[in-house]
Amino acid sequence: MTYIETVNHPKKVRLAILASGTGTNAEAIMRHFVDHPDVTVALVLSNNPQAMVLERARNHHVPSRVFSREQFKEGKELLAWLHEAEITHIILAGFLWLIPTYLIQAFSERIINIHPSLLPRHGGKGMYGLYVHQSVLASGDAETGITIHLVNEEFDSGKIIFQASCQVEAEDTPETIASRVHHLEHTNFPRVIEQWVTAVTPA
Repeated sequence: MTYIETVNHPKKVRLAILASGTGTNAEAIMRHFVDHPDVTVALVLSNNPQAMVLERARNHHVPSRVFSREQFKEGKELLAWLHEAEITHIILAGFLWLIPTYLIQAFSERIINIHPSLLPRHGGKGMYGLYVHQSVLASGDAETGITIHLVNEEFDSGKIIFQASCQVEAEDTPETIASRVHHLEHTNFPRVIEQWVTAVTPA
């Protein structure tokens, strides 16, 4: 496991989670911050009205909103929702669209993403889910893992905050790698978010 940098942020953090799919990472984050004295998951946003993450948000009593591609591109409504919820940081947890410049500027160095490989390997446009693990197998890599990084205007190219690795076995399939990587995500992502937003020096 490798930490590159922590960033000094104020107390009373209010997180918005952006997610497009099932939301297992989002749920792990919501569970982690239940009753936390300084960090609250205040909003879940999705571009998919059928996404399971919306049900997970309801189950955790976290407000949620759904937006269209046009709303995301234009930005006025999205920024208004974030402002109304007093959001301080944005977490991408399985969100597949490129983040627009207006959002990066409004939350400079306060947006992070998790990617299911050891970046810079197997990142970039179209690299998500099983496509990443298929690429890992095709490349013959001995290990893979997760990368948590700051978000900029390019896919998977922001400053790395944290990485954790696991072995790739000879008998692996994309699905078995996915299971191992999901375990790394659920174990590490909430903890790293907490350390990042509260500027706790990692052990």
